[in-house]
Amino acid sequence: MNMTPYIRGIGLLCVGLMSFNPLIAKAPNLVVILTDDQGYQDVGFNGCEDIPTPNIDSIASNGIRFTNGYVSYPVCGPSRAGLLTGRYQGRFGFTTNPTIDPAVPHAGIPLEEKNIAEVLSPVGYRSMIIGKWHMGSHPQNHPLNRGFDEFFGFLSGGHNYFPENYTLNDLSEVKKKWDWYRTKLIHNRERVDIEQYLTDELSDRAVAFVERQACSDSPFFLYLAYNAPHTPLQATEKYLSRFTHIKDKKRRTYAAMVSSVDDGVGALLSAIEEKGLTEETIILFLSDNGGATNNASRNLPLRGNKGTMWEGGVRVPFAMQWKGQIPEGIDYDEPVISLDILPTIAALSNAPLSEERPLDGVNLIPYLRGEKDGAPHAQLTWRDFRSGGFAIRQGDLKLVREKPRTNEPKLYDLEKDISEKRDLRGKYANKADSMQAAWDEWESQLKPLAFPTLGDVWWEKN
Repeated sequence: MNMTPYIRGIGLLCVGLMSFNPLIAKAPNLVVILTDDQGYQDVGFNGCEDIPTPNIDSIASNGIRFTNGYVSYPVCGPSRAGLLTGRYQGRFGFTTNPTIDPAVPHAGIPLEEKNIAEVLSPVGYRSMIIGKWHMGSHPQNHPLNRGFDEFFGFLSGGHNYFPENYTLNDLSEVKKKWDWYRTKLIHNRERVDIEQYLTDELSDRAVAFVERQACSDSPFFLYLAYNAPHTPLQATEKYLSRFTHIKDKKRRTYAAMVSSVDDGVGALLSAIEEKGLTEETIILFLSDNGGATNNASRNLPLRGNKGTMWEGGVRVPFAMQWKGQIPEGIDYDEPVISLDILPTIAALSNAPLSEERPLDGVNLIPYLRGEKDGAPHAQLTWRDFRSGGFAIRQGDLKLVREKPRTNEPKLYDLEKDISEKRDLRGKYANKADSMQAAWDEWESQLKPLAFPTLGDVWWEKN
């Protein structure tokens, strides 16, 4: 894909000379497309050669590729909690994947913390989540009780892809771990049967939502939270047949799953275009964390994977388009994070925000247009509460301690050493100490684990 290099300083100057339409008839629509456990390298715009992703890539070519795009945690649940609230999830104790037990009301985002849908509802948005929720299974945490107007998907953190395996009516029938992968899907509050491959079903529902909203004067928020390519590795022959050149069975199935997502993204983008909504819609694509060790994903050239504080755990494929309003076909090299999504759309829609719970993300639009100089963030921070792992990035420098907590932190220059191979702490001990102090100060604001975890054996009560 041809992309104009985004060079610090020069890139900002060029952006500043571009003209963007300052007159927006109404607040923009927001579409967030989130994949699950997709590797950093496994999109065309990051150099993937064996899995074509032309539709996903078009978001970058029609907008901006974030070369240093991050999420706030290297595992699904906490990462999504951060994305949805615009705040480091450790501030409210969402420090790991929560239990799926529907009897635990506090296993999710606390009611006082507002997600994107809850923030946008007072200013007239209609919101829908499609796919994976993972923000609590208790009724008070149901998406329709948390600001969303429509829901189609599942409450847990994963699901089987073949509908013939959906043999459980609800979570009350769970008898062992992972049984929740076999529950029937939910449309709003009702369990429903489907007939097609799950990823295709989710994509079709997204297209249908856009087509409905095209007839409305209200702006919309679509949160398309695919569970692909998270395990189990399952794909239909339609997609598997595209990858006969991949001999490794796991990689081939993974490729097929990514390809099904790309088809869905293409259908969604086409619907937005056909309804004349492209210039009115901000579209973001990202993964919830780095690729996992069990799904044949690839994070190269990054070190590490899902669950680690290395770049391969928290740096993800990340792109954004807003036709006519932000530059097209460039790289933005300053670090950004999924926490920035909520404050960006809140600023554009004039949605009120809580003064008691200030956001950790920032409005990216002035930076992307060249209206603001410098980096959006002085630092980005991560914490693994249970293992003692942590990381802090300031500029190009990253101080990181991977588990266990007895390990010594290491310092890397990510501009020169993206693969985190050359520890510079001995050379820059004072800088490492100051970064440690900054992380310690930030960590003092966080809470411990607030709920039972995914390992909770709750189904024995059924």
